[in-house]
Amino acid sequence: MRVISSTDTLLFAPFIEGFVAENPLISVEYLVTGSADIDRRVRANPSAFDVIISSAMDLQLKLANDGFALRLEDVEVPPWTQWHHSLFAFTSEPATIVINRSAFEGRALPETRQDLIEAMRERPDMFRGKIGTYDVRESGLGYLFATQDSRVSETYWRLMEIMGGLRVKLYCCSGDMISDLVDGKIHVAYNVLGSYASAQAEGQDALEVILPSDFQTTMMRTVMVSNETQSVQAAQQFLRYLVSDRPNDSTTQSPLPLLVAEDTVSEQETIGLNPALLTFLDSLKRKKFISAWENAVIQ
Repeated sequence: MRVISSTDTLLFAPFIEGFVAENPLISVEYLVTGSADIDRRVRANPSAFDVIISSAMDLQLKLANDGFALRLEDVEVPPWTQWHHSLFAFTSEPATIVINRSAFEGRALPETRQDLIEAMRERPDMFRGKIGTYDVRESGLGYLFATQDSRVSETYWRLMEIMGGLRVKLYCCSGDMISDLVDGKIHVAYNVLGSYASAQAEGQDALEVILPSDFQTTMMRTVMVSNETQSVQAAQQFLRYLVSDRPNDSTTQSPLPLLVAEDTVSEQETIGLNPALLTFLDSLKRKKFISAWENAVIQ
């Protein structure tokens, strides 16, 4: 069974190991790439993969909407965690701000985006070239987080302008941002995926993971079976395994926070699996958003 995914192998390995332990006759080939690249690859060759996993909910919803996902009527999940029985959520993860405490020594840690703006304005020399965030032109998840942030508050654009003026470093993915934070190459990483932040911050006393209190952007990682899968039964079994609560029973736990059937996470707290996700994928709207983002960030 061939799986293409945007989740690092280290974080996802426990799921594969747990599934294979239950299904020893099924082998799993796991390919990791960026969320935008997943969309391109699946559209170009939908029969190349059996299971498609991504953190970019909007791109996944469009794939499903465009007929690339197999419809599975009998998968039992909360209605708000699935789309037309073809796309299913199995984790719920917030975007976070991760900081190196040494850059805030003797000072209050930022609790909101406005706090972060004020900290950077007060000490530009401390943060110049030391801030990281996604390059939304390349990262599917980065684009999703950015568009959702912009819908909630104008603070996002002020934050991007400040970061741009301080020569923000742009990244493809959360893992690279966290690695540079650990190595001291940057002091602040903005909109880092919560699971990556928690996994790499563990044991790193210098790092602090912040859930901004002004508003949180929380995504659901989603999975679908390719409509042209050549391993129909195995792929369906794997999807059902992911959306069940069985991975929580694995000996080796993954830091990915699973959604399960009785999950109490409110649908109001997460980006919804609904047609609104497709708004910023419209070519004209995307072009306009990217242009505004470049004007703010590329200075």
